[in-house]
Amino acid sequence: MSKKLYVGNIPFTTTDADLRSMFEPHGTITSVKVITDRETGRSRGFAFVEMDDATAAANAIRALDGS
Repeated sequence: MSKKLYVGNIPFTTTDADLRSMFEPHGTITSVKVITDRETGRSRGFAFVEMDDATAAANAIRALDGS
């Protein structure tokens, strides 16, 4: 069962690829989406990462919390 994670308080320069590379060591990534402002195209400082396995998602949360 997949698990969608909210990733907040990220730098405005963070890209989908940056987040994918951070989360991939912890499990299979289904999707990554940095949320952008529709008018300016600039990052809004948060994203969603969907992982294939809930256990891998929990491990990623523990490992990356606060980083």
